[in-house]
Amino acid sequence: MEASVPERATESGAPQLEKGRDPTFAVAFGGGGARGLAHIHVIEALDELGIRPVAISGSSIGAIMGAGMAAGMSGKEIHDYAHSILGRRSEVAARMWRARPGSFSEMVSGGVGLTQFNVERIIHAFLPTVIPETFEELQIPLQVTATDFFAHRETIFDSGDLYKAVAASAAIPAVFRPVRHEGRILVDGGIANPVPFDLLEGKADILIAIDVVGSPVHDRRAKPNSLDLVFGASQIMMQSIIALKLQQGRPQILLRPPVSHFRALDFLKVDRVMAETASIKDELKQAVGAAVERFEKDAA
Repeated sequence: MEASVPERATESGAPQLEKGRDPTFAVAFGGGGARGLAHIHVIEALDELGIRPVAISGSSIGAIMGAGMAAGMSGKEIHDYAHSILGRRSEVAARMWRARPGSFSEMVSGGVGLTQFNVERIIHAFLPTVIPETFEELQIPLQVTATDFFAHRETIFDSGDLYKAVAASAAIPAVFRPVRHEGRILVDGGIANPVPFDLLEGKADILIAIDVVGSPVHDRRAKPNSLDLVFGASQIMMQSIIALKLQQGRPQILLRPPVSHFRALDFLKVDRVMAETASIKDELKQAVGAAVERFEKDAA
């Protein structure tokens, strides 16, 4: 597996407009835990529009969704698969049991507590078998981000072991153990790059970025617990990173589904998340129509 520090596309690398051709698309799926289930609507909308991206990037849950799409899964297939598992507590429990440590020494190797969950085992237990083992087997080029904890920077994977890369990207601190790879300690890709649209600069005419980070929402009925505070602080930090990135450059389409009142670990609320974010499909279709119109005007 190759890992590298991200490189920015130069202005000369931007695609040249040609008369009479359809625009190309690339999609960046952001991180946000269970809030990222809203990405499924985006994939469904692109399917309905007949759009097949030429490149995909993803952080955390966005890496998982991106891997599914890059493997050739349709939005409906991803939707049905997510519902068949997350919609049934017994199925989730069975897969969590399969992801349990293989031995006592493995269980205590990282210390006993919340971090005892091995994200690599969980990824293997929950991802559909249609997702291949390597990047090279994907139908669409994919870039997955992780955060190198001790190097204090983003790491990008685009070849080799796909499952390890996705696991590293989804390794939420305080929930999962970090992933060790080539001497690095890797954690959640969303920490360094919450919505990795910058990785796709110059790779398509129209870049779509989906931000599902959300922000802390005041609930007058209950005080936030320690985990709420940790995740909420992370949301504030990640939104600051996104705001800074947007000052440096913007994708043609940036959408933010209404996900803030869901927690990062609300995966069992899959039906609610999907129901309450369904409006993103029409929003995306309208945004794509406007972006294509601008493209055609510029190419004329």
